[in-house]
Amino acid sequence: MFVRYSILFTLLIGFVVVPLLTYLLCRLLLPKRYVRKVALVAVCVVLALFGYGLTFGFDELEVRRMEYVSADLPKAFDGYRIVQFSDIHVGSYVGRRAWVVQQAVDSMLALEPDMIVFTGDLQNLTPKELTTFRDMLKSLHAKDGVYSVLGNHDYDLYLPGTEEEKQLNNLATQQFERSLGWTLLMNQHCLIRRGADSLVIAGMENWGDVKRMPRRGDVGRTLQGIKDSAFVVMLQHDPSAWRAKILPECQAQLTLSGHTHGMQFGLWGWSPMALLKDEWGGTLYEGRRALHVSTGIGGLVPFRLGMPGEIVEITLKSSRAD
Repeated sequence: MFVRYSILFTLLIGFVVVPLLTYLLCRLLLPKRYVRKVALVAVCVVLALFGYGLTFGFDELEVRRMEYVSADLPKAFDGYRIVQFSDIHVGSYVGRRAWVVQQAVDSMLALEPDMIVFTGDLQNLTPKELTTFRDMLKSLHAKDGVYSVLGNHDYDLYLPGTEEEKQLNNLATQQFERSLGWTLLMNQHCLIRRGADSLVIAGMENWGDVKRMPRRGDVGRTLQGIKDSAFVVMLQHDPSAWRAKILPECQAQLTLSGHTHGMQFGLWGWSPMALLKDEWGGTLYEGRRALHVSTGIGGLVPFRLGMPGEIVEITLKSSRAD
Protein backbone atom coordinates (compact mmCIF):
# COMPACT_ATOMS: atom_id res chain seq x y z
CA MET A 1 0.00 0.00 0.00
CA PHE A 2 2.67 2.52 1.04
CA VAL A 3 4.87 1.72 -1.96
CA ARG A 4 2.04 2.32 -4.43
CA TYR A 5 1.15 5.68 -2.90
CA SER A 6 4.57 6.64 -1.53
CA ILE A 7 4.91 9.88 -3.51
CA LEU A 8 1.47 11.07 -2.35
CA PHE A 9 2.33 10.17 1.26
CA THR A 10 5.65 12.01 0.99
CA LEU A 11 4.02 15.17 -0.35
CA LEU A 12 1.44 15.04 2.42
CA ILE A 13 4.13 14.67 5.08
CA GLY A 14 6.45 17.29 3.62
CA PHE A 15 3.95 19.99 2.76
CA VAL A 16 1.32 19.44 5.47
CA VAL A 17 2.35 17.30 8.43
CA VAL A 18 5.89 18.58 9.07
CA PRO A 19 4.99 22.29 8.62
CA LEU A 20 2.01 21.82 10.95
CA LEU A 21 4.18 20.11 13.57
CA THR A 22 6.76 22.88 13.23
CA TYR A 23 4.08 25.52 13.89
CA LEU A 24 2.71 23.61 16.89
CA LEU A 25 6.22 23.19 18.31
CA CYS A 26 6.82 26.92 18.04
CA ARG A 27 3.55 27.59 19.88
CA LEU A 28 4.53 25.16 22.60
CA LEU A 29 8.08 26.38 23.19
CA LEU A 30 8.07 30.11 22.44
CA PRO A 31 6.57 33.11 24.27
CA LYS A 32 3.34 34.26 22.66
CA ARG A 33 4.79 37.52 21.37
CA TYR A 34 7.31 35.61 19.23
CA VAL A 35 5.18 32.75 18.02
CA ARG A 36 3.69 34.26 14.88
CA LYS A 37 6.93 35.61 13.36
CA VAL A 38 9.19 32.72 14.34
CA ALA A 39 6.66 30.10 13.32
CA LEU A 40 6.19 31.75 9.94
CA VAL A 41 9.93 31.76 9.30
CA ALA A 42 10.34 28.18 10.54
CA VAL A 43 7.50 26.87 8.38
CA CYS A 44 8.90 28.68 5.32
CA VAL A 45 12.33 27.14 5.95
CA VAL A 46 10.80 23.65 6.23
CA LEU A 47 8.84 24.12 3.00
CA ALA A 48 11.92 25.47 1.21
CA LEU A 49 14.08 22.54 2.34
CA PHE A 50 11.45 20.03 1.30
CA GLY A 51 11.11 21.72 -2.08
CA TYR A 52 14.90 21.61 -2.50
CA GLY A 53 14.93 17.89 -1.72
CA LEU A 54 12.32 17.24 -4.39
CA THR A 55 14.22 19.22 -7.03
CA PHE A 56 17.94 19.94 -6.80
CA GLY A 57 18.59 17.55 -3.91
CA PHE A 58 17.40 14.52 -5.86
CA ASP A 59 19.69 15.42 -8.76
CA GLU A 60 22.89 15.60 -6.68
CA LEU A 61 25.53 12.95 -7.29
CA GLU A 62 28.87 12.39 -5.57
CA VAL A 63 31.80 9.99 -6.01
CA ARG A 64 32.96 8.57 -2.68
CA ARG A 65 36.19 6.65 -2.20
CA MET A 66 37.14 3.96 0.28
CA GLU A 67 39.93 1.41 0.78
CA TYR A 68 39.61 -2.12 2.05
CA VAL A 69 42.85 -3.65 3.35
CA SER A 70 43.11 -7.41 3.81
CA ALA A 71 45.88 -9.91 4.40
CA ASP A 72 43.78 -12.41 2.41
CA LEU A 73 43.91 -10.38 -0.80
CA PRO A 74 46.31 -11.92 -3.34
CA LYS A 75 49.18 -9.56 -4.15
CA ALA A 76 48.22 -9.54 -7.83
CA PHE A 77 45.02 -7.69 -6.84
CA ASP A 78 46.73 -5.04 -4.71
CA GLY A 79 45.25 -1.73 -5.93
CA TYR A 80 42.31 -3.42 -7.67
CA ARG A 81 39.48 -0.91 -8.09
CA ILE A 82 35.76 -1.72 -7.94
CA VAL A 83 33.09 0.87 -8.63
CA GLN A 84 29.80 0.21 -6.86
CA PHE A 85 26.45 1.80 -7.62
CA SER A 86 23.13 0.86 -6.10
CA ASP A 87 19.41 1.64 -5.89
CA ILE A 88 19.28 3.73 -9.03
CA HIS A 89 15.46 3.30 -9.38
CA VAL A 90 15.49 4.51 -12.98
CA GLY A 91 11.69 4.89 -13.06
CA SER A 92 12.12 8.07 -11.02
CA TYR A 93 14.29 9.59 -13.77
CA VAL A 94 12.02 9.06 -16.77
CA GLY A 95 11.64 12.32 -18.68
CA ARG A 96 13.52 15.50 -17.90
CA ARG A 97 15.66 13.86 -15.22
CA ALA A 98 17.15 11.20 -17.52
CA TRP A 99 20.36 13.25 -17.61
CA VAL A 100 21.08 12.18 -14.01
CA VAL A 101 21.37 8.53 -15.10
CA GLN A 102 23.66 9.58 -17.95
CA GLN A 103 25.78 11.60 -15.53
CA ALA A 104 26.10 8.55 -13.26
CA VAL A 105 27.19 6.38 -16.19
CA ASP A 106 29.70 8.97 -17.39
CA SER A 107 31.12 9.34 -13.87
CA MET A 108 31.66 5.59 -13.55
CA LEU A 109 33.29 5.30 -16.96
CA ALA A 110 35.61 8.22 -16.18
CA LEU A 111 36.97 6.29 -13.17
CA GLU A 112 38.15 3.47 -15.50
CA PRO A 113 37.72 0.77 -12.81
CA ASP A 114 38.75 -2.86 -13.01
CA MET A 115 35.17 -3.89 -12.25
CA ILE A 116 31.73 -2.28 -11.89
CA VAL A 117 29.12 -3.80 -9.57
CA PHE A 118 25.44 -2.97 -9.13
CA THR A 119 23.84 -3.99 -5.84
CA GLY A 120 20.16 -3.98 -6.74
CA ASP A 121 16.94 -1.99 -7.26
CA LEU A 122 17.26 -1.08 -10.90
CA GLN A 123 13.53 -0.38 -11.24
CA ASN A 124 10.78 1.11 -9.12
CA LEU A 125 7.88 -1.23 -9.82
CA THR A 126 7.95 -2.89 -13.27
CA PRO A 127 10.45 -3.65 -16.06
CA LYS A 128 8.53 -1.31 -18.39
CA GLU A 129 10.46 1.58 -16.79
CA LEU A 130 13.81 0.22 -17.97
CA THR A 131 13.75 0.45 -21.76
CA THR A 132 14.28 4.24 -21.85
CA PHE A 133 17.69 3.75 -20.25
CA ARG A 134 18.89 0.73 -22.25
CA ASP A 135 21.54 2.55 -24.30
CA MET A 136 22.85 4.52 -21.30
CA LEU A 137 23.23 1.45 -19.09
CA LYS A 138 24.56 -0.71 -21.89
CA SER A 139 27.49 1.65 -22.33
CA LEU A 140 28.79 0.72 -18.87
CA HIS A 141 31.91 -1.40 -19.12
CA ALA A 142 35.03 -2.25 -17.16
CA LYS A 143 38.15 -4.36 -17.67
CA ASP A 144 36.70 -7.36 -15.85
CA GLY A 145 33.05 -6.63 -16.57
CA VAL A 146 29.88 -5.40 -14.89
CA TYR A 147 28.25 -7.63 -12.25
CA SER A 148 24.84 -7.22 -10.65
CA VAL A 149 22.35 -8.66 -8.18
CA LEU A 150 18.61 -8.11 -7.78
CA GLY A 151 17.07 -5.84 -5.15
CA ASN A 152 13.63 -6.21 -3.60
CA HIS A 153 12.12 -3.81 -6.16
CA ASP A 154 13.42 -6.01 -8.98
CA TYR A 155 11.08 -8.88 -8.00
CA ASP A 156 7.75 -7.21 -8.90
CA LEU A 157 6.41 -7.31 -5.35
CA TYR A 158 4.45 -4.11 -5.16
CA LEU A 159 1.77 -4.22 -7.86
CA PRO A 160 -1.26 -6.51 -8.08
CA GLY A 161 -1.18 -9.38 -10.55
CA THR A 162 -1.28 -13.13 -10.86
CA GLU A 163 1.74 -15.20 -9.93
CA GLU A 164 2.25 -15.92 -13.63
CA GLU A 165 2.28 -12.20 -14.45
CA LYS A 166 4.73 -11.50 -11.66
CA GLN A 167 7.01 -14.31 -12.79
CA LEU A 168 6.99 -12.94 -16.35
CA ASN A 169 7.90 -9.50 -15.05
CA ASN A 170 10.71 -10.99 -12.96
CA LEU A 171 12.10 -12.76 -16.00
CA ALA A 172 11.83 -9.57 -18.07
CA THR A 173 13.90 -7.65 -15.50
CA GLN A 174 16.53 -10.38 -15.42
CA GLN A 175 16.67 -10.56 -19.21
CA PHE A 176 17.01 -6.79 -19.42
CA GLU A 177 20.06 -6.76 -17.16
CA ARG A 178 21.67 -9.57 -19.13
CA SER A 179 20.92 -7.77 -22.41
CA LEU A 180 23.07 -4.88 -21.14
CA GLY A 181 26.08 -7.18 -21.09
CA TRP A 182 26.01 -7.34 -17.29
CA THR A 183 26.64 -10.62 -15.48
CA LEU A 184 23.58 -11.06 -13.26
CA LEU A 185 24.54 -13.24 -10.29
CA MET A 186 21.64 -15.17 -8.77
CA ASN A 187 23.22 -17.24 -6.00
CA GLN A 188 26.26 -17.60 -8.25
CA HIS A 189 29.89 -16.57 -8.47
CA CYS A 190 32.63 -15.87 -10.99
CA LEU A 191 36.43 -16.03 -10.77
CA ILE A 192 38.59 -13.10 -11.81
CA ARG A 193 42.17 -14.16 -12.58
CA ARG A 194 45.48 -12.36 -12.55
CA GLY A 195 48.09 -14.93 -13.49
CA ALA A 196 48.04 -17.67 -10.84
CA ASP A 197 45.99 -15.54 -8.42
CA SER A 198 42.23 -15.17 -8.38
CA LEU A 199 39.44 -13.17 -6.79
CA VAL A 200 35.84 -14.37 -6.38
CA ILE A 201 32.97 -12.02 -7.19
CA ALA A 202 29.81 -13.60 -5.74
CA GLY A 203 26.19 -12.49 -5.82
CA MET A 204 23.34 -13.62 -3.60
CA GLU A 205 19.72 -13.12 -4.41
CA ASN A 206 17.92 -10.77 -2.04
CA TRP A 207 17.59 -11.80 1.60
CA GLY A 208 15.91 -9.44 4.06
CA ASP A 209 15.21 -9.63 7.78
CA VAL A 210 11.74 -8.22 7.13
CA LYS A 211 9.54 -11.16 6.15
CA ARG A 212 7.73 -9.36 3.34
CA MET A 213 11.09 -8.92 1.58
CA PRO A 214 12.31 -11.66 -0.78
CA ARG A 215 14.32 -14.32 1.03
CA ARG A 216 15.91 -16.10 -1.89
CA GLY A 217 19.54 -15.62 -0.95
CA ASP A 218 21.44 -18.90 -0.46
CA VAL A 219 25.03 -18.57 0.76
CA GLY A 220 25.83 -22.24 0.21
CA ARG A 221 24.72 -22.22 -3.42
CA THR A 222 26.41 -18.89 -4.05
CA LEU A 223 29.85 -20.12 -2.95
CA GLN A 224 29.53 -23.78 -3.87
CA GLY A 225 32.97 -25.17 -4.70
CA ILE A 226 34.87 -22.14 -3.39
CA LYS A 227 37.72 -22.86 -0.95
CA ASP A 228 37.78 -21.16 2.43
CA SER A 229 41.13 -19.60 1.53
CA ALA A 230 39.68 -17.66 -1.42
CA PHE A 231 39.24 -13.90 -1.34
CA VAL A 232 35.52 -13.21 -1.86
CA VAL A 233 33.69 -9.99 -2.67
CA MET A 234 30.02 -10.70 -1.94
CA LEU A 235 27.18 -8.69 -3.49
CA GLN A 236 23.94 -8.69 -1.48
CA HIS A 237 21.29 -6.00 -1.84
CA ASP A 238 20.00 -6.01 1.75
CA PRO A 239 22.71 -5.36 4.39
CA SER A 240 20.70 -7.18 7.08
CA ALA A 241 21.86 -10.42 5.44
CA TRP A 242 25.46 -9.67 6.47
CA ARG A 243 25.05 -10.52 10.15
CA ALA A 244 22.17 -12.97 9.67
CA LYS A 245 23.58 -15.08 6.82
CA ILE A 246 26.95 -14.05 5.42
CA LEU A 247 29.09 -13.77 8.57
CA PRO A 248 27.97 -17.08 10.10
CA GLU A 249 27.75 -19.11 6.89
CA CYS A 250 30.81 -18.19 4.82
CA GLN A 251 34.21 -16.58 4.75
CA ALA A 252 33.46 -13.63 2.40
CA GLN A 253 35.88 -10.88 3.39
CA LEU A 254 34.07 -7.91 1.82
CA THR A 255 30.31 -7.57 1.33
CA LEU A 256 28.78 -4.76 -0.74
CA SER A 257 25.14 -3.78 -0.18
CA GLY A 258 22.62 -0.97 -0.67
CA HIS A 259 18.87 -0.91 0.05
CA THR A 260 18.69 1.65 2.88
CA HIS A 261 19.18 4.85 0.81
CA GLY A 262 20.32 6.41 4.08
CA MET A 263 16.60 7.24 4.38
CA GLN A 264 17.35 9.84 1.65
CA PHE A 265 17.75 12.36 4.44
CA GLY A 266 20.81 13.33 6.44
CA LEU A 267 22.34 15.93 8.72
CA TRP A 268 26.11 16.38 8.37
CA GLY A 269 26.65 12.76 7.38
CA TRP A 270 24.20 11.30 9.92
CA SER A 271 20.84 9.79 9.02
CA PRO A 272 17.83 9.01 11.24
CA MET A 273 18.21 5.50 9.79
CA ALA A 274 21.03 5.10 12.34
CA LEU A 275 18.37 4.94 15.05
CA LEU A 276 16.92 1.83 13.42
CA LYS A 277 20.04 -0.11 12.41
CA ASP A 278 23.81 0.09 12.38
CA GLU A 279 24.11 -1.12 8.79
CA TRP A 280 22.60 1.90 7.05
CA GLY A 281 25.59 3.45 5.24
CA GLY A 282 29.37 3.45 5.04
CA THR A 283 31.77 0.71 6.11
CA LEU A 284 31.37 -1.56 9.13
CA TYR A 285 33.86 -4.15 10.37
CA GLU A 286 33.51 -7.44 12.21
CA GLY A 287 37.07 -8.41 12.91
CA ARG A 288 38.86 -8.21 9.57
CA ARG A 289 35.66 -8.70 7.57
CA ALA A 290 33.78 -5.70 6.27
CA LEU A 291 30.40 -4.58 4.97
CA HIS A 292 30.08 -1.48 2.83
CA VAL A 293 26.56 -0.08 2.45
CA SER A 294 26.02 2.40 -0.35
CA THR A 295 23.24 4.91 0.23
CA GLY A 296 22.47 4.62 -3.48
CA ILE A 297 21.73 7.01 -6.32
CA GLY A 298 17.96 7.42 -6.53
CA GLY A 299 14.79 6.26 -4.85
CA LEU A 300 11.17 5.37 -5.43
CA VAL A 301 10.29 8.78 -3.98
CA PRO A 302 12.19 11.53 -5.89
CA PHE A 303 13.49 13.25 -2.78
CA ARG A 304 16.95 13.57 -1.21
CA LEU A 305 18.07 16.10 1.36
CA GLY A 306 21.52 15.98 2.91
CA MET A 307 21.97 12.49 1.46
CA PRO A 308 23.10 12.95 -2.16
CA GLY A 309 23.21 10.10 -4.62
CA GLU A 310 26.56 8.35 -4.62
CA ILE A 311 28.93 6.23 -6.65
CA VAL A 312 31.55 4.40 -4.59
CA GLU A 313 35.10 3.67 -5.75
CA ILE A 314 36.56 0.84 -3.66
CA THR A 315 40.29 0.15 -3.78
CA LEU A 316 41.45 -3.24 -2.53
CA LYS A 317 44.79 -3.23 -0.75
CA SER A 318 46.86 -6.20 0.33
CA SER A 319 48.54 -6.10 3.72
CA ARG A 320 50.61 -9.19 2.99
CA ALA A 321 54.33 -8.88 3.58
CA ASP A 322 56.42 -8.99 0.39
